[in-house]
Amino acid sequence: MQASWLDALGPALPERTWQRPPGATLVGTYCRLEPLDLNRHAPDLFNQMVREDREGRQWMFLASMGPFESCEAFVHAWERFAHAVDNITYAVIPTDPSSGLEEVATGQFSFLRIRPEAGSIEVGFVRFPPQMARSRVTTEAQFLLMKHVFDDLGYRRYEWKCNDANTPSMVTAERLGFRFEGTFRQDQINHGRNRNTAWWSIIDSEWPGLKAAYQKWLAADNFDEHGQQQTRLSALVQAHR
Repeated sequence: MQASWLDALGPALPERTWQRPPGATLVGTYCRLEPLDLNRHAPDLFNQMVREDREGRQWMFLASMGPFESCEAFVHAWERFAHAVDNITYAVIPTDPSSGLEEVATGQFSFLRIRPEAGSIEVGFVRFPPQMARSRVTTEAQFLLMKHVFDDLGYRRYEWKCNDANTPSMVTAERLGFRFEGTFRQDQINHGRNRNTAWWSIIDSEWPGLKAAYQKWLAADNFDEHGQQQTRLSALVQAHR
């Protein structure tokens, strides 16, 4: 029988409906993720931002928001964003005493471009203090979100987008196992400057290998008595692709 012309569009998929993320608290070994409550979390987030990034550099890559001169300005901007953009934002709370971090809101990120009809979701507005880069807290926080998306919700696609001039974000996306898909040229204007947007993704067929890589990296025996990693996450990601 001659193949249908529809076959050229790609394989047929079974009908299904994906649930919108419920905004539940996610708990790990080193941190927990709580849906953002500005009354509880904003003061700590603002203090972290001012203390660790006095020049407001990281906000230059996070669309046309910030830097902020006061906590009130931060809250007002985030309330406007929450009303304008479909999102679920999480505050990241360190919970491991050995990290030396207070059990307060230390970082944040958001689910954006939530598309249950396609089983696709974006993670964005990622903000952590610079000294926490590649730490167990930030890495586990990313893992908890991915696990929620793929294991709990059964989504097909997890997206990461960033300014292609934001080298740390590009490096982080690759370390975390996202695959680079291309660049949308002259995609936005942020803070009066051109932004080319780099697109990255993880899809469901890649998740089992990445999950194993994260679990090996986060395991206690991957760290020495000083908290130094034995094997880099990027090496484990490559080994499990």
